[in-house]
Amino acid sequence: MKKILIIDPIHDEGIKLFKDNQSFQFEIIDSSDQNLVKDKIKNCDGLTVRTSLLTKDIIEAGNNLKIISRHGVGYDNINLETVKKKNITLAITATSNAVAVAEHVLFMLFNIAKRNNMYNECVKSGKFSERTKLPKTLELWNKNILIVGFGRIGKCLIKKFKGLEMNVYVYDPFVSKEIIESFNGVKIDNLDDAISIMDAITIHMPLNKNTKYMINYDVMKKMKNNCILINAARGGIIEENDLNKALNEGLIFGAGLDVFEKEPPSSDNPLLKNDKAFLSPHSAVFTEECLIRMGKETTQNIIEFFDDKLDKSKIVEL
Repeated sequence: MKKILIIDPIHDEGIKLFKDNQSFQFEIIDSSDQNLVKDKIKNCDGLTVRTSLLTKDIIEAGNNLKIISRHGVGYDNINLETVKKKNITLAITATSNAVAVAEHVLFMLFNIAKRNNMYNECVKSGKFSERTKLPKTLELWNKNILIVGFGRIGKCLIKKFKGLEMNVYVYDPFVSKEIIESFNGVKIDNLDDAISIMDAITIHMPLNKNTKYMINYDVMKKMKNNCILINAARGGIIEENDLNKALNEGLIFGAGLDVFEKEPPSSDNPLLKNDKAFLSPHSAVFTEECLIRMGKETTQNIIEFFDDKLDKSKIVEL
């Protein structure tokens, strides 16, 4: 019988898959206590994790550990060097979250373009008659939008943007022109050249040494002043102090962030007080439907791994 450690609770539908399978014994710990995790991991064959840190010491303590199943698609909370050294398989919920994240991007895009907070407050504060004094909003129809990163989320988004009759451009050095054009998008080879014609830009790339602060003040200076910038990928891709400065100087129209370089963001993060920043607490996947899919896929990845049936597209290449 395989012993599985579930670090951070997952949806009951995912737990049920273990309960119904007599080949697995599992334990759930809802704690970020590093010593507790280190102790519990010793005899485990596999584990699931959401946002808790898996440090070098914790992973090395897993003497029998063969698979880590990440509840999500990012893995910056996991010490990859140690995972690779110990030849542990790292799996992600690759097929679960695209719809939820894509809808969250639309949610942010519409709220910023239509100045939802301002217009909502106008009515609720009894200033209905002053509506003509409010700053004007933007239409999305026939606007240029750039998807930076064309994985599953990007491919889901392009269908939604085309439904809004937007002109969709894609920047992803690892995806061919033929694939992008098959989704009715236009491939961009040079990000710097494309930024100046975009009305909206949405980020969907991993955080690594090449993408760290790839959107900084110098880049934002090239954007149109009616451009909306959205990041629902990973904090640290956009330089947050530079973003705050660009918003205050009117270099761009607004920004939507679901992710931050430091989570939770510190109380002195200037974006928390910037009315042009629309923020959410890294919650794009927090739909009921998505959490069910992610919980089940997290568990299924472990079951399929030990059955030698795990889809290679769900395994992170290290």
